Amino acid sequence: MATRDGALSRAASFFDGGGFKSLLSDLVAIPSTAQEEGREADLDRYLNGAIGPWLERLGFTVQVRPNPRAGFGPILTAARIEDPARPTVLLYGHGDTVRGLEDQWRQGLEPWKLIEEGDRWYGRGTADNKGQHALNIAALEAVIAERAGNLGFNVKIVLEMAEERGSTGLRDFVAANAEELKADVLIASDGPRVEPGIPTIATGTRGTFHFDLVLKLRPGGVHSGHWGGLTRDPAILLAHALTTMMDRNGKVLVRGILPPALSNSVRAVLDGCPVGGGDGAATIDAGWGEPGLSAAEKIYGWNSLIVLAMISGRPENPVNAVAPEARAHMQIRYTVDSDPATFGKAIREHLDANGFQDIAVENAGLRMPASRTDPDHPWVRWAQASMQASLGKKVQIIPNSSGGLPGDVFVDHLHVPLVWVPHSYNGCKQHGPDEHFLIAPAREGILAFAGMWWDLGEPGTP
Repeated sequence: MATRDGALSRAASFFDGGGFKSLLSDLVAIPSTAQEEGREADLDRYLNGAIGPWLERLGFTVQVRPNPRAGFGPILTAARIEDPARPTVLLYGHGDTVRGLEDQWRQGLEPWKLIEEGDRWYGRGTADNKGQHALNIAALEAVIAERAGNLGFNVKIVLEMAEERGSTGLRDFVAANAEELKADVLIASDGPRVEPGIPTIATGTRGTFHFDLVLKLRPGGVHSGHWGGLTRDPAILLAHALTTMMDRNGKVLVRGILPPALSNSVRAVLDGCPVGGGDGAATIDAGWGEPGLSAAEKIYGWNSLIVLAMISGRPENPVNAVAPEARAHMQIRYTVDSDPATFGKAIREHLDANGFQDIAVENAGLRMPASRTDPDHPWVRWAQASMQASLGKKVQIIPNSSGGLPGDVFVDHLHVPLVWVPHSYNGCKQHGPDEHFLIAPAREGILAFAGMWWDLGEPGTP
């Protein structure tokens, strides 16, 4: 007789017996980076040669279609419809990766080969995002096997190959195929847990807004001996402007780019929520950021202002001259409680009020919108209860992850609640050399999804 425990046992056996490691090794070996020219065939091979045939074996109808935006990776859609009266889940993932950075990995590691060391699997895409969506599909396969070829619900899949280029084309694609992709809920995986050992559900993601601060004082540099101390230095002026935007303890002083306050529901769900990156992550500096907020509230419920890059002159080849200009590329990570359409005006008004009218705000705009489902939504609480039953431990809900994902696309065009279940952690080095997947959270991930897939075939779904 098919049972929930049987489905979890199948998933555990596949993982513990080396089946998942072998599967992930094959996926990592495909150098499907979207950020390097000449890899277009590998983007296609990941979908048509690896994921597509696997899904077809599981009874999915699969299509791989070109991106609506020329020059960006293809998009796979798949559907397995058993009974339209039963719930339909949308599963999302991306098979593209960032650059391999082959020359930067430490000795003994390489990007396109899965290498196990201790409690980690190293390789490009292990954490972002090949390992994460492969776990979810492998869990689905375990449930299909336990139920002798049935699921008891319906699944649709969107797997894109341009997420690492801002998910360009995905919004157009989903909008054009909204009827085909409609579902009751999105349950998918990307990003980090709040801590490596704490299973997490995120109900959205923060958005990103970028802009340049530019101060141009003269057509070219002037001799530092003849003019230093007499003519204005753009780097010094820009640095002073930045200190009016954020104090030395990280408090954002441009209050117009911050949310009005934390909502009661966000405060409640983050009460007692831990934050930690695990081994190899950055430090959480006490006293940095918005006063009066916990670490979890700062990163999951508030906005941050970051200097991504600054330059004046040529640091790689300095000359004895007062530079003609200085530039800083800035980023705002924001939650849905803020309106990014007001950011540009707030920044301009702040600079003017502080005497920096000659500093221009250029290239301001939204890169990725924020998204959020209410943390108390029935689908969120259902997923939490299912995961806790499978794992025997508390599952932490956060209102949105700290990073960005294209959840807004699915909310805007499919009107689905978002249930993001990340399998990675903040210290995984996903966009740099030595990217890795922690084995223990990965094992919990396949069990958590096997339990949810099983429960979706039972009565009691939202």
